[in-house]
Amino acid sequence: MSIFKSSNPTLQEKTYQGTILEGISTGEEMTVAGTLNKFGVLMALMIASTLFAWNQFDKGSDPMPLMLIGVFGGLALAIVMMFKKTWAQYLAPGYAILEGLFVGSISAMYNYSYPGLPTQAVALTLLVTLIMFLLYRYRIIKVTKKLRTVIVVATAAIAIFYMVQWITFLIMGSPIGSFTNAATPLGIGFSILVVGLAAFNLLLNFDMIEKGVEMRAPKYMEWYSAFGLLVTIVWLYLELLRLLSKLQRN
Repeated sequence: MSIFKSSNPTLQEKTYQGTILEGISTGEEMTVAGTLNKFGVLMALMIASTLFAWNQFDKGSDPMPLMLIGVFGGLALAIVMMFKKTWAQYLAPGYAILEGLFVGSISAMYNYSYPGLPTQAVALTLLVTLIMFLLYRYRIIKVTKKLRTVIVVATAAIAIFYMVQWITFLIMGSPIGSFTNAATPLGIGFSILVVGLAAFNLLLNFDMIEKGVEMRAPKYMEWYSAFGLLVTIVWLYLELLRLLSKLQRN
């Protein structure tokens, strides 16, 4: 029977099913503390590679190679981990490093056009993450089946929209729905909506981790769950970058 669902493809009920025999404890099950420790390691690795990519940009290097390596390399590792979760303890650190190359390159580009903007986005990302954790921790917002469904559908819709935008940009040189990139009330409103959606995905992520612990998932799932949480936080950061840049252009 389905116990929980998530809009984050890396954190869903089937993620934990079949990873440990029901009712049997090995003493090496997933824990919240263990997951947070693994997340800390991934964040440290991502920050290190982010600083490297940023410094390369400051030295005059073309940011595109590192961005492409980060995007496609990270995507490849993410797909492998979805099918081979037992490899997460080896691949998640690599994913964090590759993600840092992308985040560092794009952050440096934003900083070039809008000095100090990435710092503001980081601060807001940390603040939003803390607020959403407290809302979840004290059950101010409860993760109900209806809430999950709404977030899943909305997140899927945004993902499809972004994919179509990217494809039309490659084919026609101009993406459909270009208003989403404009510093207009409509474009800013769109970014606020997506930032809110990313923030609500954090609630589902926290719930997925908690349920994984309750289901006594094996230890390697700490790495996989930490990777999933990193995916959402990076998404939130990137959306905040877009929103802040629009507000400065407005």
